[in-house]
Amino acid sequence: MEHDPDDLLNDALKLPPEARAALAASLLESLDTNVDDDVEAAWDAEIARRIRDVEAGNIALVPWSEVRRRLVM
Repeated sequence: MEHDPDDLLNDALKLPPEARAALAASLLESLDTNVDDDVEAAWDAEIARRIRDVEAGNIALVPWSEVRRRLVM
């Protein structure tokens, strides 16, 4: 059964934000068919490093509301 992409998009846009985010993540993941293990390992290490920096208080966090305000300026 073929679905019209425009109809699917319109239906998806009616979902709550959390559901839209989960759907978007699933769609993006479905496009990522080739996984480079070295790249994945590097990202895992980078994410772990950033988490340690945040937890240690080495990074000044900026609230999303401030980031968004700066983006629309």
